[in-house]
Amino acid sequence: MHTIKIGLAPTRRSIFSAPAAVEYAGYTRAKLREMGVEFVDIEDIADDGLLHDDADRLKIQEKFLAEQIDGLFVPHGNFGTEYEVARLAKALNVPVLLWAPRDERPDENGIRQRDSQCGVFATGKVLRRFRVPFTYLCNCNLSDPEFERGIRNFLAVCNVVKTFRSTRILQIGPRPFDFWSTMCNEGELLEKFNIQLSPIPIPELTSTMRNLDAESVAEVMEYCREHFEIRVPEKALEQIARLKIAMRTLADKYGCNAIAIQCWNALQSEIGIMPCAANSLLNEEGLPVVCETDIHGAITAVMAEAAGMGENRTFFADWTVRHPDNDNAELLQHCGPWPESCLATKPVIGFPLAFDHPGAVEAQARHGDVTLCRFDGDNGEYSMLMGNAKVVDGPFTKGTYCWVEVENWKRLEAKIVEGPYIHHCVGIHQDIVPILYEACKYLNITPDLYDNNEEEVKAILRGE
Repeated sequence: MHTIKIGLAPTRRSIFSAPAAVEYAGYTRAKLREMGVEFVDIEDIADDGLLHDDADRLKIQEKFLAEQIDGLFVPHGNFGTEYEVARLAKALNVPVLLWAPRDERPDENGIRQRDSQCGVFATGKVLRRFRVPFTYLCNCNLSDPEFERGIRNFLAVCNVVKTFRSTRILQIGPRPFDFWSTMCNEGELLEKFNIQLSPIPIPELTSTMRNLDAESVAEVMEYCREHFEIRVPEKALEQIARLKIAMRTLADKYGCNAIAIQCWNALQSEIGIMPCAANSLLNEEGLPVVCETDIHGAITAVMAEAAGMGENRTFFADWTVRHPDNDNAELLQHCGPWPESCLATKPVIGFPLAFDHPGAVEAQARHGDVTLCRFDGDNGEYSMLMGNAKVVDGPFTKGTYCWVEVENWKRLEAKIVEGPYIHHCVGIHQDIVPILYEACKYLNITPDLYDNNEEEVKAILRGE
């Protein structure tokens, strides 16, 4: 699980019980520690450990910025001070989680101590006035399962936002000429999202491949022999190992967290192999590599990996052909970049379907439920297509592949064709749809649910 650090700023208002607010803030801190959540506290700033004073708020803000928190959690121990919450959240520009514990029944004199739920209603409105997006976990007890589920969902959302905002993609070569569908607007990605590209020419890649120590190459070759069935010449296997190490080296050199490689066909004349197996090895390590210089595909993979919190690896695929017997199923396939952990059987390193050079991976993906998604855009507008599917049986085909069934294929097909999407998507054996949906709120991306189930997704995020 990736480590995400949140700022904890419990809040109160003076006209309600301060001791009750302090008490519930203590319970909340204990619960977060029990869950293993890393948080930055404010007990060293505010005498009562609560946010309600503007002078304290400025110090809290300074501390949270210095600690580089990834999200802000504001439990309302009583009604709370909504304008201090909004001022703090506006300055930090990170995802914000609002929550209040269930209030006790009024005492025998009809006195209520906290009115925590009521305060969250006020804070939500003021955050809207400040144009601060926020996530809301509905009123519940600390011991309720929806509290822990909501916190973990929020941590995953923070991880997507943090990763997206710091993404830098190693672009190896320009897009293949014929792939007009994978063109992107590099300047716009930087201006809108702070996503940076690090373009390098193929000769820089080949030069790096030549200048590697023999021991590291031999280690990768041995790993391949243990984890794959090898059906390529020894020289090709050596080139696969060199390519894998070179791509990792260049990604580290330029500070990149994903790679988009041209992959055909100029590359083959330079190194004599398909890059699919090398891509597969890096994808298994959690460094997404996508094909055909699909920058938007690389961004999708980065977001999906972050949403999954490291529990599963992603795979990059083509929407390809309809299932011959199932009207709601489709073939997902690519020449072989899928990571080993996604596959049902020991993969083969061999030859691809449409090319003569060695280096592709062959295996079927394992069955199970998956999320399929695609970040894309044109004409200045960007969205994220996302939804659920399940891997089903279907005919054998070459490459890395699986057949997936969705609720309504025609509805999904129309979305892909009508855009702004293309024939590429990213899959993961995990339901990350609610996480991606909520993260879009913070990233100026329009969520596009192909299952037409927005209310169900919102219900999950609310804790239902």
